[in-house]
Amino acid sequence: MSLSVHDLVIEIDGRTVVDGVSFDVPDGARLGLIGESGSGKSLTALAALGLLPDGATASGSIRWDGTELIGMPDRELARLRGDDIGIVFQEPRTALNPIRTVGRQIAESIRIHQGLGRREARERAIVEAARVRLPDPESIVDRYPHQLSGGQRQRVAIAMALACRPRLLIADEPTTALDVTIQAEILALLLSLVADEGMSLVFITHDLAVLAQVATEGVVLEHGRVVEAAPVSTLLSTPASPVTQGLLRDATATLWRPDGDA
Repeated sequence: MSLSVHDLVIEIDGRTVVDGVSFDVPDGARLGLIGESGSGKSLTALAALGLLPDGATASGSIRWDGTELIGMPDRELARLRGDDIGIVFQEPRTALNPIRTVGRQIAESIRIHQGLGRREARERAIVEAARVRLPDPESIVDRYPHQLSGGQRQRVAIAMALACRPRLLIADEPTTALDVTIQAEILALLLSLVADEGMSLVFITHDLAVLAQVATEGVVLEHGRVVEAAPVSTLLSTPASPVTQGLLRDATATLWRPDGDA
């Protein structure tokens, strides 16, 4: 078992925002955390990486290969991030440093975690840029984030997350800010990379139609609590909770518009 979350509670300034969340992500599994804004899905993922915002505290248990992460020193968590667990955030514009080239940002993780020199790390950055299908990788690594499109910036963020070949990828609404065509390309890229590397995936979304494309198991959250956990096929065919039923209606409306266009 790679990641195991048990009875996770997160409080922010004394207010409980995640209440008793539990789920497991075995090696190679693809699990989705789904819910509306404010359901606690992103905070749950951030807790696993020790990246909770100021004022937030976590209790319960989050174990990685049996090692407890809650309370782990920041230095040890920093080694874990990148080496074992990678994360892709929703908005690459805020995740990327605007005054550093994207190649340096991809190379930084490689240098920190694998001890490569500057030249070797740059060569690896070019390889990683090609791996996420960025055009003209030898040139694009010398550009700055503002010189790239939104889809290209998200590909850079994916390259950064996967550069050290982590065993688990957490993707926090990675396509929400993109148009439908680019969204489909990024989802296909993520699935291809996860399959090629045999990684586990935790995919966070508010969109059941998107979840159906990337995950096999789903955990539905509302107000910080799990209201349903089932295979995604079950969530689509026979949703048990009113929350999931509402998400399914939204997904159906997206997939089948009144004018008949998918």
